[in-house]
Amino acid sequence: MSLPVAVLAGGLATRLGAVTSQVPKILLDVAGRPFAEHQLELLRRAGVSHVVYCLGHLGECVEAALGDGSAWRMRFEYVRDGPTLVGTGGAVRQALPRLGRAFFVMYGDSYLECDLGAIEAAFRASGRLGLMTVYHNDDRFDRSNVQFVDGRVLKYDKVRRDAAMHHIDYGVGILTPEAFGPWQDMGGPLDLAAVYQSLIASGALAGYEVGSRFYEIGSPEGLRETRALLEARARSVR
Repeated sequence: MSLPVAVLAGGLATRLGAVTSQVPKILLDVAGRPFAEHQLELLRRAGVSHVVYCLGHLGECVEAALGDGSAWRMRFEYVRDGPTLVGTGGAVRQALPRLGRAFFVMYGDSYLECDLGAIEAAFRASGRLGLMTVYHNDDRFDRSNVQFVDGRVLKYDKVRRDAAMHHIDYGVGILTPEAFGPWQDMGGPLDLAAVYQSLIASGALAGYEVGSRFYEIGSPEGLRETRALLEARARSVR
């Protein structure tokens, strides 16, 4: 893999309640290990060598736990939100100087068994400023929020959903610094959804459909499902 990965791990994890008051979500115990280690195993198997963590709440704990990446034969860098929350898009915007000409972006609470190499190839072939992965969800694992037709993302909205949305944002994308053009010199909070919506409006967003479901630890139900999955796998290799 030639692209670095920006991991968004700065949220307050309010849906999980008190369980994340002292431990950042990405370090929650899952199958006997911090969740971040499971995620890193997927990235390392895909050939990723450079990860930039975008941190906020309890970010110092993440840095202390993961270090510089040498234990994984990878390189880790860290970018902090600062005194005020800047949103998912703002966090990536702050990390742009460390991410090069194109990069993956994913969430620190996602466990995604997908082919990152195929996704990168699709992005390069598209010649566009960004790519969103989608999954045909039909409201099964969360509310669907993407209208995806004939390989094209036509609409993406996490708030105003409609009956034409049968897919969901899978949780990993590829972006370029140019995708942040309208917001490059602006401060304040920025949601990553606004970046994707701007790319859709200008025809600059590619789409890639993933066939396997996503797992996440951002909600109590998601945490239970992901723990069950990874605990079963751990038992099977003993």
